Amino acid sequence: MMVTIGNFFFRFRNILFIFLYLLLFLPSPLLFKPEHFGEKYYLFPIILGLLVTFSGEIIRGITIGLAYIIRGGRDRRVYAEKLVTEGIFKHCRNPLYVGNILMLLGVGILSNSLVYVGIVMPSFLFIYQAIVLAEENFLRNKFGADFDNYCRKVNRWIINFSGMSETFNDMRFNYKRWILKEYNTLFVWLMGITAIILFRYPELTPDSDTRIKLFIGIGVFLGLVYGYIKYLKKSGKMTDSLA
Repeated sequence: MMVTIGNFFFRFRNILFIFLYLLLFLPSPLLFKPEHFGEKYYLFPIILGLLVTFSGEIIRGITIGLAYIIRGGRDRRVYAEKLVTEGIFKHCRNPLYVGNILMLLGVGILSNSLVYVGIVMPSFLFIYQAIVLAEENFLRNKFGADFDNYCRKVNRWIINFSGMSETFNDMRFNYKRWILKEYNTLFVWLMGITAIILFRYPELTPDSDTRIKLFIGIGVFLGLVYGYIKYLKKSGKMTDSLA
């Protein structure tokens, strides 16, 4: 049953991130309330949310930079070219998904949304668990005993930091691959963070005109960076080659 559900949601996983971002702006009771955290209550969700969401992107960035896993699907179905067990995949079977979860949980905390953290995130975790079970079913059928042996050694969700220093010493971080594979996600994520901070917390800016100008200015800057990276990728002037 869960495998069937996972295969269904796998087809739409690329738009799931954006859809969940839109849910951040649903009306919701506050997670951190002024009566409990004082006049500057907003500092708690901002600081904690940023720490959590940036930790998620750090995990994604390191994972992609060390050993990118080509499991993008084929015809919107689960697919894998090979069983990747190096890099962060040596310490966790789904580090990219762990990073996604932390990124979305972090922006949920940042938006100070009880609905998002208490309802949307558990629903998202259920969907991700189903997707992972569908992927594992495919990998087990394709790689057999090799995948079972990998599962016995490596946790599905919890990152094992033992031996992490050896992993970094044995591999070279490919920052170009991180940029080229992640720039779409980074643009949406950073624009979302900007919108949340500026419009959820009017206390931080003097007036609405300033907020709008800041949002436009940051959006233009991020858009230019996005466009430049896209140009480098399309023109072949930046590749993920380590040479």
